[in-house]
Amino acid sequence: MAREEERPLLNDNGGSDHASSSFDISTHDLTQLVDPKNPDLLKKLGGVQAICKKLRVDPKSGLSADEGASRSDESPFKDREQAFGRNVLPEAKSKSFLQLLWAAYNDKTLIMLTIASFVSLAVGIWEDYSPQHPPDEPRVGWVEGTAILVAVLAVVLTNAINDYQKEVQFKKLNAKKDDRVVKVLRGGREKQVSVYDIQVGEVLMLEPGDIIPVDGLYLEGHNLACDESSATGESDTMKKKTEDKGDCFILSGSKVLEGVARAVVIAVGENSFYGKTMMSMRGEQSEGTPLQMKLDTLAEQIAKLGFAAAVTMLITLIVKYFVQASLKENFPAGPEIAAAMISIVIQAITIIVVAVPEGLPMAVTMALAFATTQMLKDNNLVRVLAACETMGNATAICSDKTGTLTQNKMTVTEGTLAQEKFDKPENSKDWAKKVDDKNVLPLIMESIAINSTAFEGKDENGNIDFIGSKTECALLGFAKNLGCSYEDIRSDSKVAKVYPFASKRKTMTTIIETKENSASSVKQADYRIHVKGASEIVLGVCSHYMDAKGESKKLDKEAKVKFDGLIGTYADKALRTIALAYRDINSNDYKSLSNDEPPLEKLTLIGIVGIMDPLRPGVVESVAAFRQAGVFVRMITGDNINTAKAIARNAGILTKGGVALTGPELREMSVEKQREVIPRLQVLARSSPTDKTVVVTRLQEQDQVVGMTGDGTNDGPALKLADVGFSMGITGTEVAKEASDIILMDDNFNSILKALLWGRAVNDGVRKFLTFQLTVNIAAVILSFISAVSSDTSESILSAVQLLWVNLIMDTLAALALATEPPTDELLSRKPISKYAHLINFTMAKMILGQAIFQIIVNLCAIYLGGAVFHLGDSEYDQAVLRTMVFNIFVFLQVFNEINCRRIDGTLNVFKNIFDNWIFLAVQVAVIGGQILIVTFGGIAFKTVPLSPLQWLITVAIGSLSIPVGMVIRLLPNFGLERKFNEEARPLASYSRMNWEGAIGDVRNELRVYSLLRRSRNRKMPERQSSTQTAPQAYSAPRSYGATSNGQSGGNRFAALVQNAKNFQQAAEQSDRRQNNRD
Repeated sequence: MAREEERPLLNDNGGSDHASSSFDISTHDLTQLVDPKNPDLLKKLGGVQAICKKLRVDPKSGLSADEGASRSDESPFKDREQAFGRNVLPEAKSKSFLQLLWAAYNDKTLIMLTIASFVSLAVGIWEDYSPQHPPDEPRVGWVEGTAILVAVLAVVLTNAINDYQKEVQFKKLNAKKDDRVVKVLRGGREKQVSVYDIQVGEVLMLEPGDIIPVDGLYLEGHNLACDESSATGESDTMKKKTEDKGDCFILSGSKVLEGVARAVVIAVGENSFYGKTMMSMRGEQSEGTPLQMKLDTLAEQIAKLGFAAAVTMLITLIVKYFVQASLKENFPAGPEIAAAMISIVIQAITIIVVAVPEGLPMAVTMALAFATTQMLKDNNLVRVLAACETMGNATAICSDKTGTLTQNKMTVTEGTLAQEKFDKPENSKDWAKKVDDKNVLPLIMESIAINSTAFEGKDENGNIDFIGSKTECALLGFAKNLGCSYEDIRSDSKVAKVYPFASKRKTMTTIIETKENSASSVKQADYRIHVKGASEIVLGVCSHYMDAKGESKKLDKEAKVKFDGLIGTYADKALRTIALAYRDINSNDYKSLSNDEPPLEKLTLIGIVGIMDPLRPGVVESVAAFRQAGVFVRMITGDNINTAKAIARNAGILTKGGVALTGPELREMSVEKQREVIPRLQVLARSSPTDKTVVVTRLQEQDQVVGMTGDGTNDGPALKLADVGFSMGITGTEVAKEASDIILMDDNFNSILKALLWGRAVNDGVRKFLTFQLTVNIAAVILSFISAVSSDTSESILSAVQLLWVNLIMDTLAALALATEPPTDELLSRKPISKYAHLINFTMAKMILGQAIFQIIVNLCAIYLGGAVFHLGDSEYDQAVLRTMVFNIFVFLQVFNEINCRRIDGTLNVFKNIFDNWIFLAVQVAVIGGQILIVTFGGIAFKTVPLSPLQWLITVAIGSLSIPVGMVIRLLPNFGLERKFNEEARPLASYSRMNWEGAIGDVRNELRVYSLLRRSRNRKMPERQSSTQTAPQAYSAPRSYGATSNGQSGGNRFAALVQNAKNFQQAAEQSDRRQNNRD
């Protein structure tokens, strides 16, 4: 276990492991000190002072300002930079626009379309200029191939431009002034230098609010506390001390909360903890997304089917030709046979071109481009375009706690001050109205403002916030919320003595001189002692407590029990309890006080407050919505297990039957055991970056699509590994943003729901278009096949230019219409789709085949029976009218079928929310308008003639039959086939089953106790007494899934069971309280 903990959390890119002859220590040794923190190696290297000596630096005076520079024009620190590197990261290679174009083109469907377009172009040009080309027809054979090439180019350009714009937006988001100045000690003097000029061996001066740019070791200082949550995930303040007293390791990327100190720099640039994390984010991810892989598979299947149809048509037409030729009196000559064969080959190639769904990549591109544009309005910046559709089928969300589920801001959430309670931060103003505004409220505000070192200033983002201890910041925030100005109170007060916070006594004490403008109290005197600290310690040194009127009452045994219960209640909610107390003393008492030990006796308890990092607004609702959508939410945090479980329960993440573990417990398990427990894992506490990647990996091994959220540097590797990585745009570090696929611009967990909705909308949009596209293609291919085979001239009823309109223009417009449907909350009512599920599900297949068969039947009837039905003769004009009516029927069947394809979930009302999508309505109007123009003015190019109003009415009416036919198809029974072809992702663990089995486990334990109780009644008294003295196997609370682990029956005596249960509960409560007090 010790070896495991000493393993680097990040891959050691090593940097240069060369130690210059001038230095007795290598870069490798220095980086190993902080990744992870390694006190044993520090001892092995001789300690901090020995390292300073090896780095040739005097901790008292720092580096020489002109080290290594013999001339004034020579740069200093050359040897040092050569040995340990500079504090800059190598510039990341960004793809050029041409590279983005090539990456966008590298798609099987687009390549297949390109080949088909060139074949079509070659055949079309040959046909235009062949002797068989009719002189009265325009040479438009090149149009089909050219149009497909234009469609491919449009798709490639759209994808490349989208990728380029996302990179530009990302760079704008990260456009910060990285080059800032820091204070260092050089030649015995403080000096401000650029962060880029910090050298290994530098003595760095640290002050509150500093973002530490390098790794270092603590030298000396006062009360230095750092926030390392962005680097390690540990939300608690980390106190820094000399190596013999505690933690002396200072991590790059952490923030100084309070205190001042000096530290010696041991790693810079890509060798620092922050730098190594940034460099690890620069890898390439080559694995395709689920939708891309499905589209590739579908493209191959369509190509095979199209090729099979073309070969079948080729063979059929060749056989037909030679059969007809053999029946003639004179067998055709060679040139005539050759011309006929070429015409047949052209027909076969046309079938392949028709079969290829050239609108499919356009639909995917439009859906993603539209979704990412709209998601930006929902505060989701999509860096990786494909992540949008991947998120739609996410089955698991692994969320960081600090800064993601919570606000990363300690807040007073509950409290009992002057015997009046408030249970929410927003209720604190109501509390203030209940207490005396002369003797109570000013005294509490004075206690908070005076007995604190935190202050208000600008944070690293330039925002006004409190800087200092998180606990003190929370108290000052509470006071500010009540309209108190801590600055005014401090300026009006005169501080006589300060006893800083010390971990051994867990209190801070400040003594002030009472003046006229000081807060009044019952026993006003010359001096006032203000104390705050761990609640049970402060309570233990109090003799009185204050009520709502400011009167002091004796703290008797009954009152103390009441306050102890209050502390326990807050501790159960994972609140950090802080007690406030005061005492007024005269001048003689003040003079007798010690300068080292604070006067912790005879205090009057003001009250107790509970502090915690509160949940973000909307988190509870989002977690519930994820559960409804079939997405399993897990919380992974660096906090202690009790705090993590309490936060998870409040957020609705930890439910009955769920498992909560710590990182070390997970690491101790075998891979098989991890795979067994992770499906039910809901909380992972005390986790390291490697624990997060382990969870993501184990889930992905079980075919889960994992979304990972986080804001800290420590989240980077897991964000990179996850299928979709979410980072925070406001509080997120650059490492997290670099590693993520989607950036939440408002840091709101609820925005992930929007991403899920848009992801599902994208997938649905593509499926809607597929349903429409394949119906058109099947109908067009079969109609072309049958009409060409049955025709005397082997010509299709639909001309090449008509097919161009149907197969390209309408498909592209349909992609725009169907792929841009906005999402609705109904999408959250279904489970995620398995990444192995086919793009075409049973419902879609039923609709595609049903509509295609209907359209083929209608069009064949129109072709062969239309003359009689529509009262048309055999004249050339009437035949042209018939061909035009067949073309018009075919087009309007597609127009109404497009409305039908808006719903692919079995819903009968296909017009639902149709007016919410103006793009769809605009496309329909454009298609109908285009069809009117083509029929009326198409003439020779489209082989059409104008139709009469009655003929228009008939063709439109026949086309509108698509909608009632669609309703009939939806109502057809599935005969159990839908269940057989179920496409829902297999859940690793369902909430309902976990709750059910958890309840069964509880009932089983209750019955077991009841059985033992009945059995114990039949025992004799001596046996009962002996049973209480016998120590059977200790009872332990079940930790397995649903609390259904099988217990052993050996030594089960009721008295021992009850006693052990009491001991267990008592030990657990004591442990929880100690843990919370420690935190």
